[in-house]
Amino acid sequence: MLVEFSVANFRSVLARQTLSLVASADAKHAASNVLSVPDSSLSLLKSTVIFGANAAGKSNILRAVETFRLMVRSSSLGSQAGQRLPVVPFLFDVTSVAAPSEFEIIFIADDGVRYHYHAAATAERVVREWLVAYPVGRPQRWFEREYREEGGNEEWWFGPNFRGTQREHKLHQDFTRPNALFLSTAIQLNNAQLLPVFKWITEKLVVLSPGISMNPMLSLEMLREKDGHDKLMTFMRAADVGIDRLELREEEPASALHVASLTPGEVQVRELGLQTGAGAVPHKQRRVISWHRVANGEREVPLDFGDESDGTQKLLEFGGGWLRALDSGATLFVDELDRSLHPYITRFLVGLFHGPRNTNNAQLIFTTHDTSLLEGELLRRDQIWLVEKDERNASKLFPMLDFSPRADEALARGYLKGRYGAVPLVKQLTD
Repeated sequence: MLVEFSVANFRSVLARQTLSLVASADAKHAASNVLSVPDSSLSLLKSTVIFGANAAGKSNILRAVETFRLMVRSSSLGSQAGQRLPVVPFLFDVTSVAAPSEFEIIFIADDGVRYHYHAAATAERVVREWLVAYPVGRPQRWFEREYREEGGNEEWWFGPNFRGTQREHKLHQDFTRPNALFLSTAIQLNNAQLLPVFKWITEKLVVLSPGISMNPMLSLEMLREKDGHDKLMTFMRAADVGIDRLELREEEPASALHVASLTPGEVQVRELGLQTGAGAVPHKQRRVISWHRVANGEREVPLDFGDESDGTQKLLEFGGGWLRALDSGATLFVDELDRSLHPYITRFLVGLFHGPRNTNNAQLIFTTHDTSLLEGELLRRDQIWLVEKDERNASKLFPMLDFSPRADEALARGYLKGRYGAVPLVKQLTD
């Protein structure tokens, strides 16, 4: 479970910005929207939404999470000595250009332990890295490294609770390249103590940053089995898209079929861009058929799924990954969740994280422009965050609670009127 994530000097973010999922003392919707952490007084939110004007920096918060996750996953594996790290500093300040980007995360891993991990890096090297664990409620600093530019050397420190001999620690240290994280390197050297940290960051953090969509193959794989099909159809029917059932076919490419061979009611096949996956018949194309009941349910009509609305297609694309995130207890970041979706469908997707389907402490963090989500009883006030640019053109992230909104305040109206900031200052177009 994510407790908080911080970033500094990354893209449009200059000063340190922190997104916290720690719940306030507000009792509203506590049973549905808040997670209680076992053996702790800590309570965490099941979802958080980020609002802001275009180009305010909402997407860069998600990019920061994904960049951090990728560095942990592959900085010691896929990169070579001298290869640049994927960090981009704030470019509108002369001092920040040469300074490191900083990432910091607090989370509770699957072993039930709270971890606090920090990494700072330029494109050329890791400048600072440390990890604090709370296995018995009290902090234990397991390791720390820092690059001293004046001497051109790295200083290392290993705590008494970090397992291994001095020789093993020295081996880990020597194998860690300047452009690789120690956490990533240690896992490649089979360090079991750090495995819960590595697995949570690389497997439980799921980021759909700008340009990245949910993998539709997750939904297609569910359609191959009856149990998966039934779960996915329960998801689709709850969203009221009018489909009775879905059928997955593996057949010859569309170019090999002829319009003349189509039976009445069937639609010309269209390429969906879905490649044959593991276990499928070689050289076959996967195609989804949606069946609709008509004439008071007496007859079924098949449609190629490519002829369904963009919103319905997107819902199926989301379905498999959304259900997997809920089942696995993932922390899911989604940029512009409302793209091609009706506001009711967006509310439905968010509501799944608040409902009985979420039995494994999954969390959702998403950006949107859909202010209708601020209305009704979907979100608590502490679940709403805002992003805007300051006078330095740097992104500032802050909670709506900073404005102490009343319990009965019309949040959508107040936001659109600019009461909380984070809205565009649109000017009249003149000749």
